[in-house]
Amino acid sequence: MFKKLFFTLVICLFIKTNAQDGTVSPYSYFGLGTFNPANTVENNAMGGLSIYGDSIHVNLQNPASYGLLKLTTYTVGVSHRRMALTSDTQEKSTALTAIDYLSVAMPIAENIGIGFGITPVTSMGYILNSSAENANGETITNVFSGDGGLSKIYFSLGAAPIKNFTVGASAFANFGTVNKERVQSLSSVLFGTIDRRTSRMNGFNFQMAANYTPNITDKLTLYTSFVHTTGLDLKASNTQQVGSLSLVNGSELEVSDLDLEAANLKNNTVKIPSVTTLGLGIGENKKWLLGASYTIQEMGSFSSTFLSQSNVAYSEASTLRLGGYYVPDYAPFASFFKRATYRFGIRLVNTGMQVNNQAIKDFGTNIGVGLPMGGTFSNLNIGIEMGALGTSKAGLIKENYLSLRVGLSLNDRWFLKRKIN
Repeated sequence: MFKKLFFTLVICLFIKTNAQDGTVSPYSYFGLGTFNPANTVENNAMGGLSIYGDSIHVNLQNPASYGLLKLTTYTVGVSHRRMALTSDTQEKSTALTAIDYLSVAMPIAENIGIGFGITPVTSMGYILNSSAENANGETITNVFSGDGGLSKIYFSLGAAPIKNFTVGASAFANFGTVNKERVQSLSSVLFGTIDRRTSRMNGFNFQMAANYTPNITDKLTLYTSFVHTTGLDLKASNTQQVGSLSLVNGSELEVSDLDLEAANLKNNTVKIPSVTTLGLGIGENKKWLLGASYTIQEMGSFSSTFLSQSNVAYSEASTLRLGGYYVPDYAPFASFFKRATYRFGIRLVNTGMQVNNQAIKDFGTNIGVGLPMGGTFSNLNIGIEMGALGTSKAGLIKENYLSLRVGLSLNDRWFLKRKIN
C-alpha cells in the first residue's frame, strides 16, 4: 500500500518538481535564485539541524545517517509559504505552494543503507518594477522578471563500520534552466525594448559525512557531526535575445538572437563554492535531543558572469542552527500524543550577499510535530516556520514569511530475510 502510494506520487510529481518555480522572493533576482536547503520537514522543524539519524527517517543533509536504517523509507515534502513584502513605500502579500523533496532510502545489508531522490537547489521567480525620470522629464520604466532554477538528483550511501560511528557520501547530478527578462519603456513611446536571457546548466558534485555518537552516561549520548559538500562547477549554455515589443498588446517585433560566441559568453562556468557544517548535541536516544550546528561557505568565490548584476557582491556566508526534539513516551502502547515527536529550532543565516551595500540576512523560528500513523513506524510530519529575509533599507524589500510544511515518511520492509520458526 505504502509503496504504491509513494511511487504514484513520484510519477505524478516528478515533472512538476522539475519545472516548478519554487519561490516568489524578490531576492531570487540575484545570481541563480535563492538557495534551497534540502531538509526534510523533520529536520527543518529543528532549525535545519541534521546531526541526528535513526532507523526509520531520511536525513537529506547527512548521508552518514543511512548506515542506521532498518526499514525502507519513502518520503515526500510539500510547503505552503505566505509572504508580506515591505519596502520604504509600499507593501504587498503573496503566496506559493511547492514540492520540497522526493526521496527513497533503504538498508541493503547489515549497517549499510542507500538513498536516492530529487530536491531543488535554487529557485527563481520574481517580477520587479523600477521607474526614474530622464533629463527630459520622461519616465523610464523597467520591468524585470525571472523563473526557473536548479534541481538535483542524488544517490547516497551510508555505513556504520564500528559502534557509534557512521560515514557516508552522496553524489549529486545538478541540472536546470534559468530565464531572465527585462522590458524597458519610455512614457512618450508606444514601443519598449526587451532583453531576454536563458542559461541551461548542469554539473556534478559530492558530499561526505561522518557522525560519532558515543554514550557518555547510561542514558546520555553525545552527537557529533561533520558534513562537507564539494564546490560545484556548472557548465552553462547561454542564449540572449533583444528586440522591441508593443506596450499596447505585448506583441514582439524584430526580436533577434545576439552572437554570444563573439563575446565569449555562449558557454561559461558558474562556480558555487563548497559548504562545510559542524554539529554538536546531547540527548537521550528516542527521548530528547538538544543540538547546534554551524555552516560556512565562501560565497566570495561565487561567479556567474552571464547572469551577474552590478549592485550585488558576495562574501563569506554562514548559518547557525539551534534545535532539538522531545518524545514524551516512545513505548508502542503509549497514548497517541505521548508517542508523537515534538520538534523546535531557530536558524540565523548570513547569506553572504550584499545588495546596495546591505548585508542580506535570514532569521527563522521553527516548531513541528511528528504524528505516528496507525500501528506502523510511518509518520505524518508537520512544521511551521516564521521568519524574515532581507531589509527595507537602501531601496530594498524585506520579506516576512510564514511557512507550513507537511511531509509523509512511509516505512516498509525490503532486503530483510524472512525467518521461519
